[in-house]
Amino acid sequence: MVFPGSSSPPDAAAVQDILQSLRRKEGTWVDWAQGCQALQKAGFNPQQIFEETGFEPIQQNQIVVAEQVYQSAIKAGVSEATQAHFIRQGSDSLYELRVLSQSDRASMADFAVQHGLDSDEVRDLVKPVKEYSYRKEKPPGFGDEPGDAIAYHFWKLARQKDDLQDRSRLIAQGLRFAESPTARQHIEKLLTDFTVVKDRPAPRLPLYRLETESELPRVIPVVGQMPLTVDDLKAVPVVVPEEPFSMVSANGASAWIAVPGWQVIFRAEDPVGLLAQARSLPNYPADAADESVLVVVDRGDRIWDDDGYFLTVENDQLTLIWSPSPIETPILGKVILILRPKRILDENYNRELWQLDE
Repeated sequence: MVFPGSSSPPDAAAVQDILQSLRRKEGTWVDWAQGCQALQKAGFNPQQIFEETGFEPIQQNQIVVAEQVYQSAIKAGVSEATQAHFIRQGSDSLYELRVLSQSDRASMADFAVQHGLDSDEVRDLVKPVKEYSYRKEKPPGFGDEPGDAIAYHFWKLARQKDDLQDRSRLIAQGLRFAESPTARQHIEKLLTDFTVVKDRPAPRLPLYRLETESELPRVIPVVGQMPLTVDDLKAVPVVVPEEPFSMVSANGASAWIAVPGWQVIFRAEDPVGLLAQARSLPNYPADAADESVLVVVDRGDRIWDDDGYFLTVENDQLTLIWSPSPIETPILGKVILILRPKRILDENYNRELWQLDE
């Protein structure tokens, strides 16, 4: 069949031999996994391997990963009994060990064979072994063996139970897997010590999913405070947001403003912001307050129409105009939004926690 670690893809004759062997399911599952890997190196994708051999993609993935776990466990050192067991069967159990380190894979493989664990049991016990490996210091009385890691898991769960039946079941599980005498002693103490020690649950992650475009602001570059020149406008680069969070990147000195994700903003091709005083805008209401505003201009929209305001240049200065007839000066963009600053009577209100009526 195929030897592990072979880096070069098989030739055409070897590919046919591998296909025929896989169709007949010759050899062990390790041979099948190595055959699938060889076919992948020869350019076959999982669907093509399935059509040629009958090995479904999900099965290919399982045996290939399990074979890699098997080889790493052998390198780390496992017993002959463990090697003999897993060369014949147990790829589904080895697949569950993929999340462990190389040394933990080896010790857990030996442990699974010694205790006759099936793949479902291995899947349930791998997580406490992995969590145990993260600890800088082992709990008092519990050693480095996977059995002690599992025993500690059940010991901790049993201490949290006030129902005697649940508590007894967990104690029995801990005693079943404990490897060191001290670990057994710690668990046996729970048979006479009925103190309930509740474990503080981990807090919930503050997860939130953006549901609408209006919840995702758009970050736009700011040209500066008017009056400005054409060169100032040209110096602002085109911004391409990166999904999935519309992240933007920039080099050098620049200023940015996040504006609400309203449809008019997301529809813009190349929006930039200009800071201006409200009274400097054409046709600004005479009775409105003179305040700083953000003028958002889409540089990608340069087609005149009589129902919009446009950014143009006059005497080397940027200016905003409206005209009922086509504009003779170059159009540099269309005004799509003029944003006024927020008006909050109590600025400390937003800093306080929300209070909801019962």
